[in-house]
Amino acid sequence: MHFLPNERVALFIDGANLYSASRNLGFDVDYRNLLEYFRRKAHIIRAYYYSAVLETDEYSPLKPLTDWLAYNGYTLVTKPAKEFTDAAGRRRIKGNMDIEVAVDMLELSDRIDHAVLFSGDSDFRRLVEAVQRKGVRVSVVSSIRTSPPMVADELRRQADQFLELAEIAPEFTRRQTEPRTRPTPVRQTPAEPYSDAQDQG
Repeated sequence: MHFLPNERVALFIDGANLYSASRNLGFDVDYRNLLEYFRRKAHIIRAYYYSAVLETDEYSPLKPLTDWLAYNGYTLVTKPAKEFTDAAGRRRIKGNMDIEVAVDMLELSDRIDHAVLFSGDSDFRRLVEAVQRKGVRVSVVSSIRTSPPMVADELRRQADQFLELAEIAPEFTRRQTEPRTRPTPVRQTPAEPYSDAQDQG
């Protein structure tokens, strides 16, 4: 991974996308270690974490994680998620954060040298291109080792560098997610939240 000396860097983490990629690769992210990993590499100006939050439940499984992130160096960006029932009658959660990521990255582009985007969504290609025109380098963190790949080809090609999540993950892996029958060890950061909200049906 290439970071230049004294480069001002901002992280833009699409929470649901990173969660999905890490689960597909068989690990959980330790967000304390993730932030420390990048702080060792560069001067981190901001670390944004984006998540849609389901507000209809009395208790959101996301809350322990989002509360922890907000107090431990992350800038938390949330909005209410929309709940719907799919054609098979399963409860689904919809919460796209693309606009929020785009607004923040464009607003911050005059004050950073390098943006690190944790997402593989092809919709971000135009955003990456726009930020690059302002002179900002963009790295994309996702995975081509999942089946199917989590990152769109056009986004990977547009980025200045692509960071394979599976290769850097050992720096901030909390535990392997399989097998799931073992007791869960005590962890530094709260358990991953999305599966509880999205898999009910």
